[in-house]
Amino acid sequence: MRIVSHRKLKEFYEGAGHEDARVALERWYGVAENAQWKNFSDIRVDFPATDYVGNQHYVFNIRSNRYRLVVVVKFTIGYLFIRFVGTHQEYDKIDCSTI
Repeated sequence: MRIVSHRKLKEFYEGAGHEDARVALERWYGVAENAQWKNFSDIRVDFPATDYVGNQHYVFNIRSNRYRLVVVVKFTIGYLFIRFVGTHQEYDKIDCSTI
């Protein structure tokens, strides 16, 4: 998958208090970048705890659900757009299907 943009992940884990997310986010990035997902079932093979929340938005649990990652996946063109990365508490304050 082509991921737009890695910078969002890096800015998050380089921020104060989120350093512990680095390994997990980079692992997620590596798996997703090398994946050739064609549908939601393909995502769940690599990340079983992923949820589909509508409108092409998918939520990944990072570091045992301490952090959440919301992405838009365009399967037909092989693109993945990072829309949100944050703590579980920050995630609870957004509408993840429209972000």
